[in-house]
Amino acid sequence: MTKHQHPRGRRALLAGLGAAGLAALTGCTDSGTDTGTRAAGSVRPAREPAAYRLRPMAGHGPQRAALKVRTAPILRLDTAPDDRAMALTFDDGPDPEYTPEILRILREHDVRATFLVCGGRAGERPDLLRRLADEGHIVGNHTWTHPLLLKLDRARIRTEMERTCELIDRTLGEPPQWFRAPYGAWNRHVFELGTELGMEPLAWTVDSLDWDDPGARTVISRVVDRAAPGVIVLNHDAGGDRSQTLTAVRAYLPRLLDAGYRLTVPRPPGL
Repeated sequence: MTKHQHPRGRRALLAGLGAAGLAALTGCTDSGTDTGTRAAGSVRPAREPAAYRLRPMAGHGPQRAALKVRTAPILRLDTAPDDRAMALTFDDGPDPEYTPEILRILREHDVRATFLVCGGRAGERPDLLRRLADEGHIVGNHTWTHPLLLKLDRARIRTEMERTCELIDRTLGEPPQWFRAPYGAWNRHVFELGTELGMEPLAWTVDSLDWDDPGARTVISRVVDRAAPGVIVLNHDAGGDRSQTLTAVRAYLPRLLDAGYRLTVPRPPGL
């Protein structure tokens, strides 16, 4: 268990965050206005997007329609009924020990994934952040310090989200298009600010619960048994000892592919 993942608190929080109540949450209890400072990061020139990159870069490709404020996060891929597509997502990184190994496994199977990064970690390893994008993966925003946003006021929520947006934009030459709230805790301010910053709220369909160290076999069975078209799987590549995650991904990824699933990345509405 790490400071990012508290089993009892997380389970209680997720149990209380049903889809019907997401829009009604306000969760503003703190009054701090931590502004922070911009993290250092090198800027890369914009490049032509590769075929698998779904977001337009530097004016290339079609432009997205204006975002609308949502009242619930996206839980599944928007796919045709006969499309056996799934998405793998990884939270809390990048981590110098575990993220490169996750990338090696994905590259071995020619699979793209979505990495929701914490700005504080990403700012320490801009090389890993660039590698995620260079290898064709989607980089999303998971706040700067991984706080429970329901305990922050609007200004501090914006700081957490905006600092990470700026870091990703400076380092990769394009801002993130996806945001995931730590602990899956959403409220009206989070949805509104995400929209203002040009991001769609991304949740998940299947939580592998790898953060709770249940054993690799348990993680594998949770993912394989709940695999289905449109499913978004939550994994973690940082925040603690993720050796069980590595073992599980090595095992379940080829099983999903052999079962005919197409592992892809979520496509933002409007593209």
